[in-house]
Amino acid sequence: MTGSVGIIMLVHTALHRAEQVARHWTAAGCPVVIHVDRNVSGRVYRDFARSLSDDPQILFSRRHRCEWGSWGIVAATLSAAELMLAQFPEVRHVYLASGACLPLRPVQELIDYLELRSSTDFIESATTADVPWTVGGLDEERFTLRFPFSWKRQRYLFDRYVELQRRLGMKRRIPEGLVPHMGSQWWCLTRQTLSAILEDPKRGTYERYFRRVWIPDESFFQTLVRRYSTNIESRSLTLSKFDFQGKPHIFYDDHLQLLRRSDCFVARKIWPRADRLYQAFLTDSAGAMKRTEPNPGKIDRLFAKAVERRTHGRPGLYMQSRFPNHGWENGITSHPYSVFQGFAELFDNFESWLAKSSGARVHGHLFAPERVEFAGGQTLINGALTDSAATRDYDPKGFLTSLIWNMRGERQCFQFGPADNQKINWTVARDPNAQISVITGAWAVPLFRSNRNFAELRKEAARLQRIESKHLDILRSTHVKARVRVWNMAEFIEAPMEPLQSILDEIRPAIMRQHLAEAPRMVALDGFGQFLQNLKNQGMHPYLMGDFPVEQVAVGAKKPARKPYLVR
Repeated sequence: MTGSVGIIMLVHTALHRAEQVARHWTAAGCPVVIHVDRNVSGRVYRDFARSLSDDPQILFSRRHRCEWGSWGIVAATLSAAELMLAQFPEVRHVYLASGACLPLRPVQELIDYLELRSSTDFIESATTADVPWTVGGLDEERFTLRFPFSWKRQRYLFDRYVELQRRLGMKRRIPEGLVPHMGSQWWCLTRQTLSAILEDPKRGTYERYFRRVWIPDESFFQTLVRRYSTNIESRSLTLSKFDFQGKPHIFYDDHLQLLRRSDCFVARKIWPRADRLYQAFLTDSAGAMKRTEPNPGKIDRLFAKAVERRTHGRPGLYMQSRFPNHGWENGITSHPYSVFQGFAELFDNFESWLAKSSGARVHGHLFAPERVEFAGGQTLINGALTDSAATRDYDPKGFLTSLIWNMRGERQCFQFGPADNQKINWTVARDPNAQISVITGAWAVPLFRSNRNFAELRKEAARLQRIESKHLDILRSTHVKARVRVWNMAEFIEAPMEPLQSILDEIRPAIMRQHLAEAPRMVALDGFGQFLQNLKNQGMHPYLMGDFPVEQVAVGAKKPARKPYLVR
């Protein structure tokens, strides 16, 4: 039966699109009542009304000033509903839509669908305890507190007044017989239910109460329909998706196939310049969509992925569109990597040996004070990362995460030490992708081999030991998520093969794992014990090296190797 469905349109912007959609409704025999926000200028409103004056099935209701979260939206809907029921007695269902809504299927399919469900009200209506999607921190309180201030324009007063009411224990009394419900404002109600709401003797009481409810357009009809409806389907026939902040998703031209897959009758919110969508759905080609039950759940997975991508991002990727707060990262880096502290100081050509043995890309000291020591002496690598220390030190964390992201797919290894920029310590320690191997006290070997004034060596040794000691405190923290191995220098040189084997096994893929056949050559340490003793004699206690004998003992001659301890 043509004309059994009436459309209420709430319009406040993109009036040319609203005109296009309104004519589409009436062309199928559905009368339309349009409410234009009072915030729209009088001249623009008059031009809009004049452009539709040739269609007798389009009427304009009394205008109200509509603001998000305010009573004006409900008042506008009530005025339009009264006009609809009074002027179009043949209407059996009233469908509430916005100016940004777009019919996705032939209107006749919607008419036929509702004719088969002549006594069914389609409105999302659930108690606050049953809805997990409220955004803004107010669930039950939106019904028990007062909200005389605008959340958008008077946010400070809004928040302070809410705090005052909470502190004073102020609560409003909910009118007798009402059980507050919430849901989407886009509904489709039967004439019987809607007229019962409009003609209720207590309507004035209910309106006075809901005028001070927060976001009443999501609760007024959703609550009152429970008093009069005999058959409610708690769902909306309009496809309306929201992001994690409660803002509606906007559909663009490239969402055409996605909207077709939903099988929904109407969708919002459509971008006004989505010419392809308006052309596709407001013409006969929309009839190609199969007649089936609306099923927005078919595309929920894509929206869930969009929310996840927006809130979590891709692991280890940072960009201007999503720069998370501390601790909100979806993984600090995107790929496993290894950090070596003390190895390059203890072994000759350690980087070349490690690259050959592991197949990984092995850098030098990436955070050295003079320059970034990229593998192979490169000055520029993937992602336009340069060897400039000044550029790197502007954002050390960003430098590391960019390096791992741009080189993902290839294991990265780099050297680190107390002489390097220490601002990266906590970032690496908190990163589950990091494998940190430390030989404590090995920084003393280059000092031992240098030909410098001993007073300078003592001062530098004290400085480096303080820095490494602080770094070790970080690695022992309960907040560490990296894989950490720590040996002191004395215990490591007694049996270096076992720790080197375990390190390589973690770096190399399973197919490359084999028994270590070639070990790196350790630097000559003859006289190193006496060097440490001289530091002690000068008042500097080099305790991080472990129990290092004054006379160097042959490697592996006495004590069995102790197991490295793990810091998680």
